[in-house]
Amino acid sequence: MTSPLTFTFRPLDPLTDAELLHTWVTHPKAAYWMMQDAKLQDVERAYMEIAADEHHHALLGLRDGEPAFLMEYYDPAHRELVGLYDPQPGDVGMHFLVPATHRPVHGYTKAVITAVMAHLFEDPRTARVVVEPDIANKAVHALNEAVGFVPEREIQKPEKKALLSFCIRDHFEKAVHG
Repeated sequence: MTSPLTFTFRPLDPLTDAELLHTWVTHPKAAYWMMQDAKLQDVERAYMEIAADEHHHALLGLRDGEPAFLMEYYDPAHRELVGLYDPQPGDVGMHFLVPATHRPVHGYTKAVITAVMAHLFEDPRTARVVVEPDIANKAVHALNEAVGFVPEREIQKPEKKALLSFCIRDHFEKAVHG
């Protein structure tokens, strides 16, 4: 039997990590990240803005000390969802990106989103995680459901039609641990 995947997190460094991120976000499989045509400088600039923003944060997920995925979390009362729903105290918005690979590992992306959610819920102030994936991104809807998200409704963001979904701590625990 193989051991479960374990991940650690570190803050993203916009300058030293930009080249790696650029390869991830511009890959055709990262189309929903909406940075397909980004230049390296665009990626640096975008993540420098996040690094300077008190309401938006980017982390690299590491596997065996090596970058394995990107995680962003934000305060939806101030970023991304302002005016699109009524945020509650303890709401945290989340995005994650698993880079494309030539050798997919069954269950890997589910392990990543599970680690991301566990990391967010480690903060006792986090009451509910909010996501707003593209309505057409059926694969991420299934992953979200697998870790306890409940869709609420479709919303129109400036860049996409999205499925607003929420996950409370109890739903996450039941989805992951039964």
